[in-house]
Amino acid sequence: MSDADRRARVAPELAPFLDFLPDLDFSQGIDAFRAPFADRPRAPLPAGLDVVAREERFIPGAAGAPDVRLLLYRPPQASTAPRPAVLHMHGGGYVLGDPEINDASNRALALEHGCIVVSVDYRLAPETRFPGALEDCYAALVWMHDHAADLGLDVSRIATSGESAGGGHAAALALHARDRGGPAICFQLLDAPMLDDRTCVAAEPHPYCGQFVWSPDKNRFGWQALLGVEPGGAEVPDNAAPARAEDLTGLPPTFISVGALDLFLEENLEFTRRLARAGVAVELHVTPGAYHGSGMAQTAPQTLATSRLRNEALRRAFDG
Repeated sequence: MSDADRRARVAPELAPFLDFLPDLDFSQGIDAFRAPFADRPRAPLPAGLDVVAREERFIPGAAGAPDVRLLLYRPPQASTAPRPAVLHMHGGGYVLGDPEINDASNRALALEHGCIVVSVDYRLAPETRFPGALEDCYAALVWMHDHAADLGLDVSRIATSGESAGGGHAAALALHARDRGGPAICFQLLDAPMLDDRTCVAAEPHPYCGQFVWSPDKNRFGWQALLGVEPGGAEVPDNAAPARAEDLTGLPPTFISVGALDLFLEENLEFTRRLARAGVAVELHVTPGAYHGSGMAQTAPQTLATSRLRNEALRRAFDG
């Protein structure tokens, strides 16, 4: 299939942004890409978001693990009642990224919902294999619960969110917290979550998904870095990939959004089906002509529509 044929399937409003997204070439290893990724210029903060206060915190990690770095966002609205909160996990294929890449969106989230947002600087693979990042995210959830009075948050209204690998971490965290009898999560907000290492070895890969931004070879690199073994095999622990979990009962209500051209489309569809079969309230939105990372096209009508749906779902969860 020619590049022109591939691009013809992309929504016209989203196609121009393909030229501005980075080419994630991991063929020379992760270090060759991390430096320019970390050093790239940050976009200016949109007007009005500087009213949201941001501070850096360090909290204790799991036993024997280093402290976990967090970014804590507080809305400017006055409140005498405990606030809802969102625990956010950034994307980056399990091998890239930091909380700062979502600075604007986390500020907007805090402002829109009058909620506290905590974004986790979890340890990246391959330096830290599974379950290191999961332990960091769980430490953040426990810290939020244990320090709720100081933070002014409502422990009954802690939601989680994440995009791509961050969505995978959020889904894994919900399972981990359930299995450990940990703090309750009231809602999951998952954007194109990276859920299933077995996508790397699918017998019949989707003919149109994964042709842009996050491709099958990059997916294999990310999963292998996290797991330390080849993805898709029997030696992968069930709790290392949310889609491998046999029991999805008792998980929090979930919102999933994904593009119709995203490599994660089918694993997200299957996870949605299984959540529904397990009695979990789940809402799924598939955007035609959208590829992985197309949400960076912030002014596109598809992005605005998905953002509205996500905010409405989170508002219902907080008001419920």
